[in-house]
Order: sequence, then structure tokens, then C-alpha cells
Amino acid sequence: MDLHYLTVILLGIVEGLTEFLPVSSTGHLILASELLGYDAATWAMFNVVIQLGAILAVVVLYWRTFWAVGMGLLRGEAVSWRFLRNLVVAFIPAAVIGLALHDYIEILLGEPQVVAWALIVGGIAILAIERMVKQDLFHGIADIPLVRVIAIGFIQCLAMVPGVSRSGATIMGALTLGVERRTAAEFSFFLAIPTMLGATTLELLKKGDQITSATVGWDSIALGLLVSFIVALLVIKWFVGLVSKHGFAPFAWYRIVAGVSALIWLAMR
Repeated sequence: MDLHYLTVILLGIVEGLTEFLPVSSTGHLILASELLGYDAATWAMFNVVIQLGAILAVVVLYWRTFWAVGMGLLRGEAVSWRFLRNLVVAFIPAAVIGLALHDYIEILLGEPQVVAWALIVGGIAILAIERMVKQDLFHGIADIPLVRVIAIGFIQCLAMVPGVSRSGATIMGALTLGVERRTAAEFSFFLAIPTMLGATTLELLKKGDQITSATVGWDSIALGLLVSFIVALLVIKWFVGLVSKHGFAPFAWYRIVAGVSALIWLAMR
């Protein structure tokens, strides 16, 4: 197989594997570019757009939830309106801050050392939060109070630093605010939809002409979307089952080992 398409498939796998795990998909894609030696700038648009495949995986796996909420909205059910309110409110801080800091965030995307340190610090933070959190107060997304939803939205913004992990920041923030593990994970999945759609739309508006380049065209985008979709389908269900039984410590240790390994490798290049 052509090396170009092998790269497309590999990046699709990385995106699907890491988008919903608390390990940072963006950080892994940045490190992959360093490890494989390809031009990260050429693939930057591709890496953003293939997130749509992971989003579709959430929609497919949780279509019954979205259907129930939609029907509930039409019937004027309070629980459905609270569900929608919480997603919208949690998304707003990322939308506002992301627009304001977009250029600075793009600079950080070219810094693999930032990713490595963020992986390590994030892993330590997860271990600390796992030890501290003892009480589950909220067992449904619609049950989370508005003030805590706003806090989760601002905590998600920490993931604008590559390597922090959007899902990790959201889940850990929710846990510290009393949200039960499974609900925290699922809130992170659902919140990814408007967040990643917003990020993808912004990139398309600013750099959409790059898709027509000779290196990364529509065929590559389509293949990357398909691969990330299939892999994310498999990962999400496995992840929810794992954290419900064993918590997030395995991902914390993975982050620390990956971050330390990345720092050593970057120093030895």
C-alpha cells in the first residue's frame, strides 16, 4: 500500500483510539508527526476534520439517547430541556475562549515538548483526583446543577493546551464536582459533539482550501474519517465499561509513561 495511505490509516486509528480516552488525541497526533517524520503542517487540517468520524461514532452508539431527548423536547419534558441546557452551557466557554486564543493555540500545536509535559502533569492530576473523589452526587447529565455545568465548561478549556486531553479535563472536572464516573464519561462524549464540530468548522473556514492540496485531498479525508469512526465505535463502549469498574488510574499511568518516553526520545534526537 502507498505510504501516504498508510499514514492516513495510522492517523485515523490514533484519532479513533484517543479522542474519547483521557490521553489527548491532539497530543498523540502531534507526537506521531514527530515520530514518523512527516510534515505536521501539511496534515494539520486532516487531523482536525477526521474528528468528525469520532463524533459520528457517538451519535450512532447513543442514538437512542438523542432520540429520547429530541422527543422529550417536543413534548416539553423538563429533563430533556435540562439535558440540552447543560450541553449548550458547558460548550459556551470553549467556543468563546477558543475563538479568542485560536492563533496562540496553533503555536502550541507545534510544540511536542509541551505535549509530553502535559501528558505527565495530567497523569499525576488524574491519580490525585481518583484518590480525592469519594462521593457521587449526580447520576444523570440532566441532574447536574447549572453552576457545576459552567465550571465543567471552563475546565474543558484546559484542553486547549495540547496533551491535556479534552475528554480527560471534562471527565476529571466533572468527577471533582460530584458527577458519577459513567455519567462524567458520557457527558464528555456528548459535549465533544458541539466542541469538535465548532473546531472543525473554524478550521474549514480558515483553511478549507488546504483540502484540495495534492498531498491531503478528499480521498484521504474520507478514508481517515472512516477509520476514525470504526475505531471510535469499538473504543467508546470498552472505555465506559472499563472506567465503571476500574476507574481512570490505568490511563493516568499510561500518560506518565508516554510523556516520560516522549521527553527522552525528543532529547535524544
